[in-house]
Amino acid sequence: MNSELSEVELQKLYSWIDVIPLSRKKKSVARDFSDGILVAEVVRHFIPRLVEMHNYTSANSTNQKLNNWQTLNRKVLSKLNFTIPASVMQEISECKPRVMEVFLFGLWQKIEEYIIKTGSKIGGYQERPYYNARSSGPDVDSRTGESMVPEYIVKNPVPLSQLNLDMLDTETRLILEEKEQALLASMETVQILQVKISRLEHLLRLKDLRIQDLQERQSRFDSATH
Repeated sequence: MNSELSEVELQKLYSWIDVIPLSRKKKSVARDFSDGILVAEVVRHFIPRLVEMHNYTSANSTNQKLNNWQTLNRKVLSKLNFTIPASVMQEISECKPRVMEVFLFGLWQKIEEYIIKTGSKIGGYQERPYYNARSSGPDVDSRTGESMVPEYIVKNPVPLSQLNLDMLDTETRLILEEKEQALLASMETVQILQVKISRLEHLLRLKDLRIQDLQERQSRFDSATH
């Protein structure tokens, strides 16, 4: 697993988690996910057949948390090809900052790979995850071929450090450096906004799917009662 995540990756991760129904309200990722219960719920949301929640007990002690993680590692993560070493389980159980985020980001990737590989259904519907954990921009709807968010694509500029600026005076170089920093900050802001737009569109799609499901249930009920 990567040792750290960028701010954009963290925003994408939190947005992904926020749309998953969990039994506890998320306040602190490191603490709330440390006993493995919510991690099991995340996997169950996308791949129900892999998780049996009765195997996991809500825990405060490190030893009980480790028991949950060992079970999760053996029964679930191994099937996703994402087993983690004992040292990482220990750090997670002790709520070491940022370790859980890195784990969840990797888990997100593995869930997507599993879904794509097996053609699993999410919540009863065949649907590809709304944006890829490893992508830096908007995803594409596989059914329509259209971008899920407006594409504001800014190609990576050539860093000033790679240019020959010997012919420029000091004042001009300083101005260029300020412009470069402003451009990089703007590009990061655009990425974060794209993530937020993706999250909102995903929520709208979930709402549409639930409405469709309710309409189908009502239709079946009406047919059965007539």
